[in-house]
Amino acid sequence: MRLPRLAPVVPLALATLLAACASSAPAEPPPPTPLEIVAAQQAAWNAGDLDAFMAGGYHDSPALTFFSGGSWTTGYQPVLDRYRRRYVEGGAEMGRLVFSRLEALELGADHALVRGRWDLDFAAQDDVGGLFTLLFRRFPQGWRIVHDHSSADAPPAE
Repeated sequence: MRLPRLAPVVPLALATLLAACASSAPAEPPPPTPLEIVAAQQAAWNAGDLDAFMAGGYHDSPALTFFSGGSWTTGYQPVLDRYRRRYVEGGAEMGRLVFSRLEALELGADHALVRGRWDLDFAAQDDVGGLFTLLFRRFPQGWRIVHDHSSADAPPAE
């Protein structure tokens, strides 16, 4: 019994298809979303890694702004220094950070807003918390925080 002869184009097409599959690189995962970045920042904070908290979310730029407690801090390093003074230096306790009531809003193709609540639970001092708004901008390397406005809850009335 004689098998039918395949047209010479079929083996060539198969070889081309196999070569294309073998040479194509696996697809890279998409960059984290703003909400995923906030979750990673929470994990970094709770691991006691302030540098990862900053590097994982904030845009490393002199134009980064941080508003809190009536102060306006500009620049990545000054924002990092502010966090370090408040939560690391002199044996300060970083506490356990919890973000909640998170909402993400797209403001266009390259901007997003994340808002929610932050709470810090401490072992040796009173807990603190408040509200925050983060402005994200999409860069070639992914989403980064370009502005953070955080407020603390008012102390309870006596």
